[in-house]
Amino acid sequence: MNKTLIASLAGAIALALAGVVSAGPVAGNIAAAVSDTARPEADVSRDAVRKPAEILAFADVKPGDKVADFAMGGGYFTRLFSVAVGPTGKVYAYQPAEFIQYDAQYGKDLETVSAAYANVEPLKNSLGAMAFPEPLDLIFTAQNYHDLFLGFMPETAIAAIDKGFYDSLKPGGALVIIDHFAADDAGLDSTSKLHRINIATVKARMVAVGFVLESEGAMLRNPADPRTASVFDASIKGKTDQFVLKFRKPA
Repeated sequence: MNKTLIASLAGAIALALAGVVSAGPVAGNIAAAVSDTARPEADVSRDAVRKPAEILAFADVKPGDKVADFAMGGGYFTRLFSVAVGPTGKVYAYQPAEFIQYDAQYGKDLETVSAAYANVEPLKNSLGAMAFPEPLDLIFTAQNYHDLFLGFMPETAIAAIDKGFYDSLKPGGALVIIDHFAADDAGLDSTSKLHRINIATVKARMVAVGFVLESEGAMLRNPADPRTASVFDASIKGKTDQFVLKFRKPA
């Protein structure tokens, strides 16, 4: 066997072992969450693009964790978190009152998910009164942070939510934000027009309230997205270039 082939095999084995190690103790609970037979088919059909196993592993969701799904939308991640944290954990499914007022379906989705999973507690107070019943291990929000900049909230209120994220976490807790990339030179005006947000803006805002940027995930990147069209445009809908950021509250 030549040296090149031996080196290649050694590298492949090392990568495989690294993958096993990186999955670690959370692999079982994450696998159970993704394979949960109670998940709607509409959710399962989106797994190829939303990469739930990779996202939950990145967030380091563990059994027993207390998690808030901020602006939980249709509950795609709420259902996953429920199984991943298990019966000793808790998921606070937060659907802001402002979102429910905009579209009543958000309220119906909140009721449906919380009724189906015993460890999910529904919350629907207004964004200005965002609060959780206990300190959290993780706050998670997917494709919704940019919505705070659509013009219905003053900057002071958005800043209060940023600080609320920090204050709601236990020391050492994590905040994970997934959102659609705006162009690198985009201002906040692109948010209301395109439903995208500049990653630098998100990083700066979270660091300003005390968070430390711990890691960035590349699992939802799409370099083919020019970042110039609305996320609802047929040319890019469901295929946007997205960032995944994990911030840590210092212990």
